[in-house]
Amino acid sequence: MSIIVNVDVMMAKRKMSSQELAERIGITQANLSILKTGKAKAIRFSTLEAICKALDCQPGDILEFAQDD
Repeated sequence: MSIIVNVDVMMAKRKMSSQELAERIGITQANLSILKTGKAKAIRFSTLEAICKALDCQPGDILEFAQDD
């Protein structure tokens, strides 16, 4: 089972760059990149909340569960 991170999809829908999102939520572009590529092992609720506020979306728009075959 795996969690798919769709931050890049929401960023495209909102026409927001990685740099702009990183600045708005207060994390480095490197950490945002780790999150976007799905390499992050965890995410703080405060970071998830900041992303949702910046992108005007719900956590379910960003995180998706996919069962491995």
